[in-house]
Amino acid sequence: MSSKKQALFISSLVILWYTSNIGVLLLNKFLLSNYGFRFPIFLTMCHMSACAILSYFSIVFLKLVPIQAIKSRSQFLKIATLSVVFCGSVVGGNISLRYLAVSFNQAVGATTPFFTALFAFMVTLKREAWVTYAALVPVVAGVVIASGGEPGFHLFGFIMCISATAARAFKSVLQGILLSSEGEKLNSMNLLLYMSPIAVLVLLPATLIMEPNVLEVTVSLGKEHKYMWLLLLINSVLAYSANLSNFLVTKHTSALTLQVLGNAKGAVAVVISILLFRNPVTAVGIGGYTITVLGVIAYGEAKRRFR
Repeated sequence: MSSKKQALFISSLVILWYTSNIGVLLLNKFLLSNYGFRFPIFLTMCHMSACAILSYFSIVFLKLVPIQAIKSRSQFLKIATLSVVFCGSVVGGNISLRYLAVSFNQAVGATTPFFTALFAFMVTLKREAWVTYAALVPVVAGVVIASGGEPGFHLFGFIMCISATAARAFKSVLQGILLSSEGEKLNSMNLLLYMSPIAVLVLLPATLIMEPNVLEVTVSLGKEHKYMWLLLLINSVLAYSANLSNFLVTKHTSALTLQVLGNAKGAVAVVISILLFRNPVTAVGIGGYTITVLGVIAYGEAKRRFR
């Protein structure tokens, strides 16, 4: 009976993880492209505000994980650096959704392992087995093919998406370096607790400078569309839920299971987005994305075997 309960619990976590990640992605696309809400920086600030408030509530009041205190000014500066890079990756991803279909956005995002391996070598000179690097060839080749077959290809959107993917990979490499000592390591929930408020402080002036009419337009949209504020609230809560569920799934499953589920999640997001937004896709585009996903799977397997 206990094993059945455990299986049910893990299944529930995976459903929450999928729902949160895919939900926030699709809502971002809907708000930024279909709803007239063209403020990706402000949207990211809403996400970070929700993460800051809900992280504090979850850790301090619900005791979801033990709170880990910042022990030094040096550690704080490292967290602040990670927060700025994290902001860049999320804002870049949201900007790209204004111009690119979710399906193509996910195809480009699947190249994260390529940038992770590249930055890991450039920054730490860490080398992998040649088989591992060989597995990255189809990862990149697939995106090149998908780009050629993407009917709604937009150069600026593509550049923002690639930049966001690279920033996400750089953040993971940087995190491994900056918070490598045992005394400074933080679990992902505590890291989110400290990064989120810093991100809000970074994004607030950026919003006021780059999106000065955001409040006026948002209030106007709120009057025009009665569900505007509700969608924005749900979207922000889902952003936190995506981080929380990712932490819980990582905690309660193996690395291999997480990798398989992660690859499947991207494919599910692509299928749902095509059904919802009805963006045109080509056989070349689908083929390119498939090659990229297969390359990611091969890369993960090569890393596991030749570690």
